[in-house]
Amino acid sequence: MSNAKSKTQTKCATVIALLNRGKGASISEICKATKWQSHSVRAFLTGLRKKDIVITREQRGQEGTAYRITQTLDQNAGPGAS
Repeated sequence: MSNAKSKTQTKCATVIALLNRGKGASISEICKATKWQSHSVRAFLTGLRKKDIVITREQRGQEGTAYRITQTLDQNAGPGAS
C-alpha cells in the first residue's frame, strides 16, 4: 500500500480545514502547513473551484490576502437534489 496517497489526502484535508476557518488562510499559511510551493497552493485552490466550491478572496489589511470557503457543493443543492 502506498503511503503517498494518504499523505496527499491529509494535506488536502489540512488545506480545506484552513480555508473553513472564519478568517480563512493566506497562501503562505497554506504553504507552511503543507510544505507546498505557492504555485501548488494556487493550483489546488483552482481545483477546488472546479469542484464547485466557492472560495472568496479577502484583504486582511497588512496581513495580505486570505482565501476562505464560503459555499460548498452541498450548500448548492436544491430541495429536490439527492
